[in-house]
Amino acid sequence: MIQNLNAVRTPNRILPLIAGILIQMCCGTAYIWGVFQAYLIITSSTPNALFNWSPTYGTLAYALLLSVLTVGSVVGGKFQQSGKVQPKTIIFIGGLVMGCGFMLAKLITDTTPWLLWLSYGIFGGFGMGMVYTTTIAVCQRWYPDHRGLVTGIIVSALGAGTVIFTKLSEVVIPNLGVLNTFMLLGAVFIVVCSLGACFIKNPPEDFQPAGWNPPAPKDGIIHQNFLPGEALKTPQLYLVAAGLMFASTAGSMVIPMAKVFGLSNGLSASVAATGVLIIGACNALGRLTWGFVSDNFGRRNTLLLLLVITAASILPLSYVPNYAILVVFALVGFSYGGFLGVFPALTADYFGTKYLATIYGIVLLGFGIGAVASAFIVGELSKVKAFSLAFTIAAIAAGLAFVIVLLLKAPKEKV
Repeated sequence: MIQNLNAVRTPNRILPLIAGILIQMCCGTAYIWGVFQAYLIITSSTPNALFNWSPTYGTLAYALLLSVLTVGSVVGGKFQQSGKVQPKTIIFIGGLVMGCGFMLAKLITDTTPWLLWLSYGIFGGFGMGMVYTTTIAVCQRWYPDHRGLVTGIIVSALGAGTVIFTKLSEVVIPNLGVLNTFMLLGAVFIVVCSLGACFIKNPPEDFQPAGWNPPAPKDGIIHQNFLPGEALKTPQLYLVAAGLMFASTAGSMVIPMAKVFGLSNGLSASVAATGVLIIGACNALGRLTWGFVSDNFGRRNTLLLLLVITAASILPLSYVPNYAILVVFALVGFSYGGFLGVFPALTADYFGTKYLATIYGIVLLGFGIGAVASAFIVGELSKVKAFSLAFTIAAIAAGLAFVIVLLLKAPKEKV
């Protein structure tokens, strides 16, 4: 045990991990759109916002960011796969695109909602995707002995970034304005990604931590590296992507409605806002915790457990009284974070780490489809406060993901 801990603290692999954590924290802004929208779009509850736009404009910006993020993930992975572009270069370019996208949002006017979609949605999402999968892939290569735990640490940093940037934005926006806040965040992203890129590099080929020997294969998993083209020929890739799509949809149907649902069920504005922070904190904790659990309990078993918790939490949500809602919010956030911590490790188990940035980018297309679909469904159902229908759809999505994960088996050995 002591020997393993010493291996984890080896300096030449701690630096990429720390850099990856800081970069992932910047990606946490993907989930704070609700903060920006409250200051951008005039509604009955936000009469002092800047622009008299349809709320659908905001939904489209958020959906674009999440869907284009998956495209950026694939492109970043392809660059890394080529062997001609180093991970630090991908991080630098991705951080620059993401930062410039947010800074460009400073120029939005009442008559240019398309500029929000272009700057925040397309540029911001594309750059975010490039750095997201690259940091996960690099850190997994450095830590084959703790793949689930390290994946959990990396993606939990994104959850922590959501909480930090939510609080930061709520302090900064009233003083600087929402458009200047976009400018400030863009500058922060460029600085953090540029500095972090200096420490993001792949380990030597066939790197193995001192004192660690690869464990015997279990759950039918054979340690091998698939090319993206080879992975695309396996049914497992599509099942993993579909599993992530439905699992993440279950959470995405509930999380954006949390504050409105809390208010409609008698919670005060401050308590409902606390519920949102609880979801963010449990999201971050779930990414870390479940990644570690999956190292010992198995990826597939962990996902099945998470899906049971998700469905069991969501189904009775419409009937849960007042403050007990906060407990359900915590469970939903905790499970949702687990999906995003375990699926990258499962993908690496099945297809190897050599081309993980590209392959997991393909898997994330499922996440993007689920995110876009749930964003528009939630947008429509929120208008009429059809919470029970939304929660039913979320539970069904969790059930479908359960069936898919149950069918999962590791790919056979390549011939």
